[in-house]
Amino acid sequence: MSGTNPKRTVRSETRQVAALPWRLEDGERRILMITSRETRRWVIPKGGRMVGKTDPEAAAQEALEEAGVKGEIDGHSVGVFRYAKGMKDGRQRQCVVSVYPLEVLIQLGAWPEAHQRERRWMTPAEAADAVHEADLADLIRDFAATPLAY
Repeated sequence: MSGTNPKRTVRSETRQVAALPWRLEDGERRILMITSRETRRWVIPKGGRMVGKTDPEAAAQEALEEAGVKGEIDGHSVGVFRYAKGMKDGRQRQCVVSVYPLEVLIQLGAWPEAHQRERRWMTPAEAADAVHEADLADLIRDFAATPLAY
């Protein structure tokens, strides 16, 4: 295997879950985006899988903690995206994130991470353009293009 370092440890990807918070405004979907704590980039609420919770339940918990919203979480993922999580020691960990739509029914005025993040409702096009991960942008666009089931 030319070009590879045999001493380099290959780590598997860390699995995470995320909520894609959305609501209807004047018949159009809007996506709730939040800023990350460190880089202030626009992201969706995400975090690690949780013992005792299904992945959709864990995604809904992240939405409550990071974005201050509650609602109906879809039990089916709309897809995955990958990103490199920067670690405090300067290394990066590769993460793969399963995304679950969350129809927002309640938006809290105060929530656990309110002092650490901004949140903003965006059109799907604005949200897709705001994120840095191309496959997350594609997920947002694909979700927005999917007809609502009533």
